[in-house]
Amino acid sequence: MYYNLHFPWMTPNLDKLYKIELEGHLHRPAQPCHDEIMKLLIPFVLAASATLARGAPIPPAAEQIALALHAAPTDRRDGAGVLGYNGAGKLVTLREGKNDLLCLGDNPNKAGIDIACYHKDLEPFMARGRELDADGSKGLDRHKMRWKEVDEGRVKMPREPRMLYVTTGKSYDAAANTIEGSFTRWVVYTPYATAESTGLATKASGSAPWLMYAGTAGAHIMMTPAKPGAPAAAGAHKH
Repeated sequence: MYYNLHFPWMTPNLDKLYKIELEGHLHRPAQPCHDEIMKLLIPFVLAASATLARGAPIPPAAEQIALALHAAPTDRRDGAGVLGYNGAGKLVTLREGKNDLLCLGDNPNKAGIDIACYHKDLEPFMARGRELDADGSKGLDRHKMRWKEVDEGRVKMPREPRMLYVTTGKSYDAAANTIEGSFTRWVVYTPYATAESTGLATKASGSAPWLMYAGTAGAHIMMTPAKPGAPAAAGAHKH
């Protein structure tokens, strides 16, 4: 998400800066004028740095919940649990679940919208993925570490199929509760499934379902519909 930075004291100081610059040319040597300009710029630089360090504002919990639920099927939204961010930017439980779904809210410090809902039995696997991501592990290396931990029994993973819904978009209108450019794809986790056990292809072909990471603890069926005017995306998801 992107936000405009506004400093109400900036314009008056800039006016003063121009005045000092003009007076410097008329009455003072160049160096003292430069020093005065730097004195005015320093507070601006410090304030801008502090604002950027704080990151984007955290939306109210109700707004985060409403957005996160867009990834869930409409008949499963009322009872879904929701994870989102508190005022310190820490991921916490915003709403306890009453059914089998758990939804992950959008990270306000990342561009665009990226939310997900999945069966609660997948949470240990998903939580471990977030931990590895925070530690700097990315891509296939991150996946392989999780698979190994599932193999060794250190991370719980159901052996039966479990669903994941992923919704992305450009921006969210909280007042209208709508996502611009909303796009949802579906994933069915089927640990250790193979082409032979499922009859599925192991390579993407248009929008047809296919089996990704066959034979591993993270094996899953990808179902990615084609976006309007574009072929279906074949890339891996981050969850």
